[in-house]
Amino acid sequence: MLTAALPGTVAVFCYLASAFRQSQTLSGHRRPARGLVLWLGLVAVISHAFSLTALIFMPEGLHLSFFKVSSLVCFTISLLILLSSVWRPLENLFVLLFPVAAVAEMAALVMPAGSAPRADFDSGLIAHVLLSILAYSVVTIACMQAILLTIQERALRHKRTIGVIQVLPPLETMETLMFQMVWVGLVLLTLGIASGFLFVEDIRNQHIAHKMFFSILAWFVFTALLIGRHRLGWRGTTAIRWTLGGGILLLTGYFGSKLVLELVLERI
Repeated sequence: MLTAALPGTVAVFCYLASAFRQSQTLSGHRRPARGLVLWLGLVAVISHAFSLTALIFMPEGLHLSFFKVSSLVCFTISLLILLSSVWRPLENLFVLLFPVAAVAEMAALVMPAGSAPRADFDSGLIAHVLLSILAYSVVTIACMQAILLTIQERALRHKRTIGVIQVLPPLETMETLMFQMVWVGLVLLTLGIASGFLFVEDIRNQHIAHKMFFSILAWFVFTALLIGRHRLGWRGTTAIRWTLGGGILLLTGYFGSKLVLELVLERI
């Protein structure tokens, strides 16, 4: 556990330090320090990776309990956002994301496991798990973009052009990025659902029937959103609501059901 605790603690500290420094820029209290914020984020993500390796990969098998998978998803989101920030000004998302990643990592370190390690993961099942985690992560990024778009639209509607609005990219750029994330998320979700049907032998006994149900519902929501965008020109509030609706369905399907199974019913 010590091998996970030390890098995990470093990750928590660097996540919070990066988010706090960027929040000072957003509030206008200090000048931008993009290099420092990105470097702190990089150290946090690397430390998080070492901690997760020790927490999940065990001699008995893979330990994919609720809190550890939550931390893994937060790590994946953090990594994707950090890499994207090299080319796009996305470090403002750190203020929303990094504190959540810090809390998820702390929970993975200190909370009871909730389930036993599993050694029955073949390559197909591992591919399904990885595709699902990537889909959840990208969709979460799209939802964060939707939240920022909501804040940005309301501020512009009320002619508040100081503070957060000054450091966010133009509204059109933010919306374009959100739809890009939805496209990528839909592709990954499609592959995740398909791999689930292909590689999971007994969906009911694996306790993922409810997850597949919510995932398919989310797939229809995101597909409808992209069709509406292409044919009807959906954007603004309509696009934001559909994005958040699909994201809530998808995250509820996995995390909601896993929370009930592990922490309420005490089942794997």
